[in-house]
Amino acid sequence: MIFSRALYRELASAAGATFTVLFSVCITWTLIAILGRAAGGRVASGDVVALIAFQSLNYLPTVLTLTSFISVLVVLTRTYRDSEMVVWFASGQSLLRWIRPVLVFGIPMVLLVAVLSLFVTPWAKMKSTEFVQRFEKREDLKRVAPGQFRESSSADRVFFVEGSANGSTVVQNVFVNSLQGASNSVVVAKEGVIEPDGKGGQFLVLKNGRRYQGVPGQADYQSMEFERYSMRVATKVPVLGTDVPLDAQSTAMLLAVKNQYTRSELLSRISSPIVCLVLVLLAIPLGFVNPRAGSSANLILALLIFFTYNNLVKMVEATVKKDKLDFALAWWPLHLVVALIVVMLFAWRLNVNHRYHPLVWLNAWKRRRMLRKSPELAGATGGTAR
Repeated sequence: MIFSRALYRELASAAGATFTVLFSVCITWTLIAILGRAAGGRVASGDVVALIAFQSLNYLPTVLTLTSFISVLVVLTRTYRDSEMVVWFASGQSLLRWIRPVLVFGIPMVLLVAVLSLFVTPWAKMKSTEFVQRFEKREDLKRVAPGQFRESSSADRVFFVEGSANGSTVVQNVFVNSLQGASNSVVVAKEGVIEPDGKGGQFLVLKNGRRYQGVPGQADYQSMEFERYSMRVATKVPVLGTDVPLDAQSTAMLLAVKNQYTRSELLSRISSPIVCLVLVLLAIPLGFVNPRAGSSANLILALLIFFTYNNLVKMVEATVKKDKLDFALAWWPLHLVVALIVVMLFAWRLNVNHRYHPLVWLNAWKRRRMLRKSPELAGATGGTAR
């Protein structure tokens, strides 16, 4: 009990520190990426906080998996480095005794990763997609931002305003470039204002400007000045959710629709908790380190194993997506191979003199078999064959 309580406290402390570092890196990376998109006019500035929150939820399964793996590895490495494992083995304890407390710590992490991967992450991706679609399909006039060129939803007009005044309905120094078939029209004005037409539509009314139409140098080129020029703008209502990406669809929808694309995404979601469980167990035998040597090699090896394992899972997903491998034969072989590697590492790390070690069982079985075949040898050894 004392050992378990101390181990749980140390695992929780290591997990908290590891999660804080990894999650901070992810938040910083997400913040830079989304602020760059907002500065480039690809997302609304008011949606930045929500998009960061949704993107952070997408990173959580990977962050929690790596946190569990590194936490167990760091604790085991410290016990070897401080020679506590020498005392542990000298007391007749086995490395197998670490499995239960590590699983008590790891199973809640695995369940949390499963819930995030199967339910929370698809919801976060769906909400993020809705925010982006709402921004991309908004009305033409709402696309206009001071100091930036903006394209209309129909891709036939480009707006530019130098600044705004008297609220958001009045803009100054307006430039509008329109393309209608082979004809090109450029309108510049000192001021523009948005006015409704009373029928649900909107007009951009430009004042004190000039309009150019045609190709410069051609006979039909036109140039005119105006005091008031009205231009109808698109006011269509965006239809959201019509083109939801596959990774933003719910797990229930993936189960209902059976094809290689939905099966590939489903494989990605169910692999996350399995990878977390296998890596937590792998960290126990992998935590061995020579007390006289440094412990950084173990951490580097752990990161290589983590990324290699995840890349292999992605490769299997791509194979299913290309319909080269059936889902029923794709979701388990890789995890089974890694689980067998974990068993082999346990067998390698176990003390050969321990009664739980497979080599002890094998030697005992060979000895009994030899004694049964050679009764005279059994009499020479004290008759233990009987």
